[in-house]
Amino acid sequence: PGNECEWFGVACDEDIHVTALILYDNQLSGSIPESLGNLQNLERLYLSGNQLNGSIPESVGNLQSLERLYLSDNQLSGAIPESVGNLQSLWLFDLSDNQLSGSIPESVGNLQSLRFLGFSDNQLSGLIPDSVRNLQSLQSLDLSGNRLSGLIPESVGSLQSLERLVLSDNQLSGSIPASVGNLQSLERLYLSNNQLSGPIPESIGNLQS
Repeated sequence: PGNECEWFGVACDEDIHVTALILYDNQLSGSIPESLGNLQNLERLYLSGNQLNGSIPESVGNLQSLERLYLSDNQLSGAIPESVGNLQSLWLFDLSDNQLSGSIPESVGNLQSLRFLGFSDNQLSGLIPDSVRNLQSLQSLDLSGNRLSGLIPESVGSLQSLERLVLSDNQLSGSIPASVGNLQSLERLYLSNNQLSGPIPESIGNLQS
């Protein structure tokens, strides 16, 4: 036991528990196994830049210690599982550049430690969930390059830590919510290539950063 700690890309703690899988930019193919959910002490999972396909296993929600989850730049498809809402320790969540579809689960709002959320360049549809209001530590929200529709929720204006809001290249409609003017930390705001209408709110002038 413990030999796996000497494998390429595997890191363990002193109790020989696997704490990191760092396997980005390889030529890994096939699907992510359900058994990944057994790695209860995993803190970092870096699988970006491979050729992984299939869906994200529901068992990923068992990784209670996970802090950083990079699955970007693969060929993953299907829906984002609701179980991701169990990842209470997660502060970086990157699923960009895949072929994920379906809606963004409401359970994303449970990830209250989250600082970076990147779901860009997929095929996600439906509404931006109102539960994003709970992500008070979030600094970067990138949902660009999808098929999201409906209104930009007023609740986005409650994200006081947000520095970067990227919603471009979707099918969002209606007006820009006046609550955007509450984002005192905001440095970058991208809303291009949508179907937004109405006036630009006066409150945009409050964005001093």
